[in-house]
Amino acid sequence: MCGRYASFREDEQIADEFAVATIADDVRLLPPSWNVAPTDGVRMVVERADRTTGEITRQLRVARWGLVPSWAKDPSVGARMINARVETIADKPAFAKPFAVRRALLPADGYYEWQRLEAPEGAPRSRRTAKQPYWIHPADGDLAALAGLYEFWKDPTKDDDDPGRWVVSATVVTRPAATEQLAAIHDRQPLMLPRDRWAAWLDPAVGADEARALLDVTPPDLVATPVSTRVNTVANNAPDLLEPVGEDVHAT
Repeated sequence: MCGRYASFREDEQIADEFAVATIADDVRLLPPSWNVAPTDGVRMVVERADRTTGEITRQLRVARWGLVPSWAKDPSVGARMINARVETIADKPAFAKPFAVRRALLPADGYYEWQRLEAPEGAPRSRRTAKQPYWIHPADGDLAALAGLYEFWKDPTKDDDDPGRWVVSATVVTRPAATEQLAAIHDRQPLMLPRDRWAAWLDPAVGADEARALLDVTPPDLVATPVSTRVNTVANNAPDLLEPVGEDVHAT
């Protein structure tokens, strides 16, 4: 499960990397984050029709992390839908429609995962053991493109002319851990798409069957760095969260 990640590069750098034509105004108001948490605003790359010309363009937009299905009664359900398993993405009611027509890339510098530590010898079985957080990131320092889906939810309590009536939300697609080293930390990882799959994944004209084939990829080489438990607290959000507290695990 990917429950925290980091996205701290400049908007223009992300736009250049993903060949984005338009950066939405609210993107520029979103600060860099070293501790992105569920329900936070996140940057996502999508291809949608331009409001003025109707032409399909690649855009950098903001979404709330945690997909809210269009049929949900309220947006709180999104907190439980931060991830979509690749094995069931085409079948789950909340994800099937966006998987077919509303796919996104979520730029990330890396993500966090927690490994449960062994209990001390002689400790009672009822005792909860501590977890060691790891900062997991591409070994070459490149930006990761997390496969994602997005959805629109209309708030029935707000008027049609209220600019806040629409909630745009997103989820991260996950896959089984690709290596024994990663699996020893956690059995899931976000699905990262290579550059040669970006265009087809974002293309709204590509259907679900073809999109599913795009997800059969080999993940990039990753490095897992043990970091401080300060990352456990959402209020902590600064570059020092990435400082190592032990030796790296090369998860290749």
